[in-house]
Amino acid sequence: MSVANPKLQTMQLSKRYGDFVALAPTDLVVPEGEFLTLLGPSGSGKTTLLSLIAGLSHPDAGSIHINGIDVTRGQPYERDIGMVFQNYALFPHMTIAENIAFPLRMRKLRARDAAREVERVLEMVRLPHVAQRLPKELSGGQQQRIALARCMVYRPSIILMDEPLGALDKKLRDQMQLEIKRIHRELGTTIVYVTHDQEEAMTMSDRICLMNGGKIEQLGTPQDLYFRPRTPFVADFLGESNLLAATVASVDGDRIGVTLEGLSGHGGVMSNGERFSVGQRIKVMIRPQNMHLVQGAAGAANTLQGSLTDWIVTGGVSKFYMTLANAQPLVVAELTRGVAARHLPGETLTVTWQDGEAVAIPE
Repeated sequence: MSVANPKLQTMQLSKRYGDFVALAPTDLVVPEGEFLTLLGPSGSGKTTLLSLIAGLSHPDAGSIHINGIDVTRGQPYERDIGMVFQNYALFPHMTIAENIAFPLRMRKLRARDAAREVERVLEMVRLPHVAQRLPKELSGGQQQRIALARCMVYRPSIILMDEPLGALDKKLRDQMQLEIKRIHRELGTTIVYVTHDQEEAMTMSDRICLMNGGKIEQLGTPQDLYFRPRTPFVADFLGESNLLAATVASVDGDRIGVTLEGLSGHGGVMSNGERFSVGQRIKVMIRPQNMHLVQGAAGAANTLQGSLTDWIVTGGVSKFYMTLANAQPLVVAELTRGVAARHLPGETLTVTWQDGEAVAIPE
C-alpha cells in the first residue's frame, strides 16, 4: 500500500530471541485515521510488532517512523502514542476523573483545562456520571471505557490496543466492539489493535494484518481476507472453510476450470487475484454457507456426494458434517427450517455451489 504521508511506517523491522524469529523483516504502512488489526494465533508475531511500535522493546534491525519521524530508538513517551491494555491499568486509589486527568497532569496542563478535557472524553465514552467514583465501583466494561478515555484525553497520534477486550464476557465484548468502532469513527484517530479473535477483527477493522510464524501472511480489508484469501492458512484461519485439493484444467481470465483430486467432481472456481496455469495443483476454498444440499446424484459440474456423519442445529443455522469419497471432511451450513427433511448418519447427500462462491488458492 502506497501512502504519501503515512501516520505509521515500519521498514524491514525484525526481532529475534536467540534462534527464535519473533518477527521476520516486516514492512507495514498505516495511513492517518485507519483502524488496523494485527490478527493471528499465539506466537504469530503480532504482540512483538505492537511492542516494537510502542517502544516497549527494541528491534534487532529495521526502522519505525511515526508522522515521518524516525522513533526506532526513542523512548515510549517520545512517540506520541497511547496504550490500552487488557487489564485496564487504572489507579485504584484515584477517582475516575483523577485517572483520566493523570496524563494531562504529567504534561503540566492547567487544572481548569484538564477538567474540561476530562469532561469531554467522559461524554465521548458515555460515562459522565462516574467521574467521582473509584475504579472498583465500575463494571469491567465501564473500566475498559475509562481506560480508553484516559488514553484519548491527550489526543495521541496513534492508539495501540493489546487484547483490550480479552477479559470481558462475550455479550459485553460484542457491545464494546461497537463502542470502540463508534469512538474511532467520531475521533478519526489511527488505531493499531491486537487480537486473536477473528470475529472481533472482522467487525472492527478497516484492514486486517494477518500474521503467521513472525510474518505477514496477508494484509487487506476484512472482505479481501474472507472472500479472496491468498494462502490456505488465511482461508483456514479466518472463518470456517472447506479446502479441496484440485488441479487446474483451464484458465479463462478470472474463471478457472478445475478437476478435484480423488473425487469425480469438476467445475469452475474464481481466482483470488493470483495467476494460475493449467496443470497447477491448487486448493479450492468453499465456505460452508456457500454449499447447498440438492436432490439427485453427483455428476454435473460443481456437485459432490458424501456420507453424512453428523447433523447439528445451532439455532438459525444447521450444519451438515460429511465425509467425501477420498475421506476428506466437508461442512455444509444452511438456514434452519422447521419443515426441513430429517437426515440420518450414513445417508448419501449431494451438494452443489456456484462458480463465484469457490476460490482458487495456490497450494
